[in-house]
Amino acid sequence: MKIRKLACAMGMASWAVFASGAYAQTPPPADFTQLISQASLPLGVGPNGLSGAGASVLGQAVAGSQYVLIGESHMSREIPAFTTQVCRLMAPTGLTAMAIETGPEAARAVGSMMRSPDREARIADFARRHPDAIAFFNGRDEGQMAADCAAAAGPDLQLWGLDQEFLGASGHLLEEMLKSNPGPIARAAIEGLAAQDRETTAAALESGSPGDLFLFDVTQEALDQAGAAIARDGGERARYLFGLLTETHAIYHASQSRSGDPNGRRARLMKRTLAAHLAENPKARLLMKFGAWHVYKSLNPLDQRDIGAFVAERAEGEGVTALHVMVLGAKGTEGSYAGVGRAATAQPFDVTEDEGPDWRKDVLLMRPADVSPDDWILIDLRRLRAGGLASAPSEWRNLALGYDIAILAPTLTATTVLGAIDESNPE
Repeated sequence: MKIRKLACAMGMASWAVFASGAYAQTPPPADFTQLISQASLPLGVGPNGLSGAGASVLGQAVAGSQYVLIGESHMSREIPAFTTQVCRLMAPTGLTAMAIETGPEAARAVGSMMRSPDREARIADFARRHPDAIAFFNGRDEGQMAADCAAAAGPDLQLWGLDQEFLGASGHLLEEMLKSNPGPIARAAIEGLAAQDRETTAAALESGSPGDLFLFDVTQEALDQAGAAIARDGGERARYLFGLLTETHAIYHASQSRSGDPNGRRARLMKRTLAAHLAENPKARLLMKFGAWHVYKSLNPLDQRDIGAFVAERAEGEGVTALHVMVLGAKGTEGSYAGVGRAATAQPFDVTEDEGPDWRKDVLLMRPADVSPDDWILIDLRRLRAGGLASAPSEWRNLALGYDIAILAPTLTATTVLGAIDESNPE
């Protein structure tokens, strides 16, 4: 199916199965097991804040950091709620922006709605008019997190989208180009693309396949011709938006054809976009939330230096601290992409059923009997690094080199998306 072929490009692959492999888990050596136990603390996560010994460790680490990066598994209810509590820790001492794994224009749209009392209705309406134009932040819990963080941080909080735009963003981008009052040559070219977008969007809504959307239907020749027209009299705003469109098109096509290093191109785009924001806000304090592979401070599992490595190096050069926090779940359900305009499906997972090595299974095996089953577990990876990683299994070594703190939620629950087609009543 086309949906499956595009899973990597969309960044929708579930982290619930990221550790599956062909060999069984073997326990860490006894000396390293002792280090893990010493570095593990219970963490209570609730609507009124964080509690337990882990809350003190996390609070101190957050307080001393200019950049706080959360690497997650996507589309749950619990991780956005946790992120809200981190935002509330940061807000009293200043928070410039939340940087997120969605496109700049999608983030701008969400940012314009996140403080509105009818936020969910407005996001749902946007999602119906522009299916699949927003990655992740059409999720009900992501939107609530953005609203709660904005309330805590105040009216100046910005939302920075660093990624490429999402699969169905072309209609919104073309609409915004026309709103920018381009000249007649550019307008004719944009209107031609917009007509094609309306046709392809209707087809994609009918089939559910993202492969039917404009970004996979339009030819490079058509984009080149439109680009030449927009360069003539489109104006600065239209040229900027068209640049977002063509870069998004290039990334998805490279992923679809498995050529041209799409993951690396995507990472470089995010770095450029963040660098541009920081050039305008040189002392910015940031909360960042991305998929876990993006946030490694070292080479990630794709052997790439992604946005997390970029921030780690920048922070070192600035003489400030970047805190990298991985947050995953032990079991439950996570939302999974189900097609254009469709509601997310709830995919069950249980880390104990995976065959491959996974740090989460070690944490579960070592969970103290007196810790509440509702408590999360925080592992201070900085203590593991200080104690030495010579005896660490490879999964723990990679984790401790890539992150400062790992947090395991006992259960995750799939979020729901706003503006999805109700297939029982499409009208």
